[in-house]
Amino acid sequence: MFRLLPVQIILMATSTVNMLVSSYFASNFVGTEAMGAVGLYGPLNTFFGAVAQLLVAGSAILCGEYLGKNNQEKLHGVYSLDLIISTLAGVLFTVIVILLAVFDLTGFLTSDTAVRPLLNQYMIGQAIGIIPLILSNQYASFLFVENKGRITQLAVAAYIAVNLVLNYLFVGMMNMQAFGLALASSIGMWVFLIVEAWYFVSGRSTLRFTLKKPSFSECRSLIRIGLPGALVNGYQTFRGLVVNSLLTAYVGTVGISAFAAANNLMALFWAVPAGMQAVSRMLFSVSLGEEDRYSLAEVMRVNIRRYTPIMCVISALIIICAQPLAHIFYKDPSDPVYMMTVWGLRILPLCPVLGITCMAYTSYAQAAGKQRFVHILTLFDGAITVSAVTAILIPFIGMNSIYIANVINGIVSIIIILIYATGSAHRFPRTIDELMVVPGSFGARDDERTDISIKSVDEAINVSQRIQEFCLSKGIDKRRAYYAGLAAEEMVVNVIDHGFLKDKKNHSVDIRVVCKNDEVILHIKDDCIPFDPEERNRLTEGGDAGSNIGIRTVYSIASDIKYQNIFGLNVLTIRI
Repeated sequence: MFRLLPVQIILMATSTVNMLVSSYFASNFVGTEAMGAVGLYGPLNTFFGAVAQLLVAGSAILCGEYLGKNNQEKLHGVYSLDLIISTLAGVLFTVIVILLAVFDLTGFLTSDTAVRPLLNQYMIGQAIGIIPLILSNQYASFLFVENKGRITQLAVAAYIAVNLVLNYLFVGMMNMQAFGLALASSIGMWVFLIVEAWYFVSGRSTLRFTLKKPSFSECRSLIRIGLPGALVNGYQTFRGLVVNSLLTAYVGTVGISAFAAANNLMALFWAVPAGMQAVSRMLFSVSLGEEDRYSLAEVMRVNIRRYTPIMCVISALIIICAQPLAHIFYKDPSDPVYMMTVWGLRILPLCPVLGITCMAYTSYAQAAGKQRFVHILTLFDGAITVSAVTAILIPFIGMNSIYIANVINGIVSIIIILIYATGSAHRFPRTIDELMVVPGSFGARDDERTDISIKSVDEAINVSQRIQEFCLSKGIDKRRAYYAGLAAEEMVVNVIDHGFLKDKKNHSVDIRVVCKNDEVILHIKDDCIPFDPEERNRLTEGGDAGSNIGIRTVYSIASDIKYQNIFGLNVLTIRI
């Protein structure tokens, strides 16, 4: 999880760089009205992000499931379908936004005559980047599956560089104002997409796009799975419209400008829990596909025990640096917008700390098919709590009501999760399994499996004997117990020969033996170079009888063997 995390954080931060850079140039080069335009466009940007996340979540969970089941045909079908739907959605939204701006149909966003022309200009420029915004999110998810995170890092670097240079050129030098702000980020998004897509277009990817067999039968499943989580963004679109209306009525445009600055800066730090959610979502779905009860719970444990403390440190640093961060956008401490922004940066950092568990739980519930619960959770998290609390508090405490409402929102979401788990278990959850409401029949229980980790040649000596003893203790007959130990030993020796001894890196092999329903299942994972034993077995068929005898022996005694490479790990499943 920690190896995959940096790439996902960078990816999530990319979408926020657009708004952050625009906010900086708007506040420093154009004026408070332009900053207001950026804030007013925020709900629309959130909506397009919701659509992108719907498709990403649905396709990632389905792809993870088919990876776990090693169903390559279904995997390619979901990949093709996702790209087709994403392109069509991008084209549709581009046309709608351009029409709204050209014909001045943006009255539902603001009636301010000073801000509205700037908003229309900004929307036209942003419309140019909607297609790459949606598609780049999809490609980033698929690069994650391909274990090509470095391409995403390269795309991010290119995007940031182009965005900064063009903003300076269009806004700082050419005085293109709001249109220049948006155009710079849109061109940057196209560069981002091209860098990502090139890997797939070049034919080097495992995933293949095809118009012949896109899996349209999966369309309903993709949307059904992705919709609940994406509704958080959809509800936030509604919430953004409500909050902007309340700020306009009780605080004025200055409130929208302050909230846009604080919110856009916080969005950069929200990339950390968002990246954590992306990693967790894929690993949840793979664990469900493999029916791996232990790993399913372990992913949640990492979110609670490891990710949350990390976010606490980051949030504390933001709170301490609230004034210097606000100074990025507004230079005059006596200006009301400055202190409004400072208070936002003192209160809002509490939200990501509360949000990590909620986001992980939402991803798990999506993958596990708990759609009704996810709908309820996202409705409160995305719209009801913040809108209601802000409406109640804003007449009394003004601007800070929106910040406090977001913190209360995180607390309410955690309470909803605990109520759901308590109701399902008929008691307050005492274990991670009870918190996650994992069915008792799912996967292998602790007493039905054993785990062996090997990090050196010496540790591999007694593998066969340990596995035989475990199988015999679970009632497996002597012949199959012997075959299970033999198969594991042969494959581990093969990994050591072809992986451990090929470089100077430290490697490991993890073996999980499951004895359930009178069946023996071996899961063998290693972090060495990709090695498909099936290919080696085919190459030696009909050849030298003594060549690769270990692999050939395993294929002769196993009832089923499946291999795949997931996230840079060789994953071998053997059934005896």
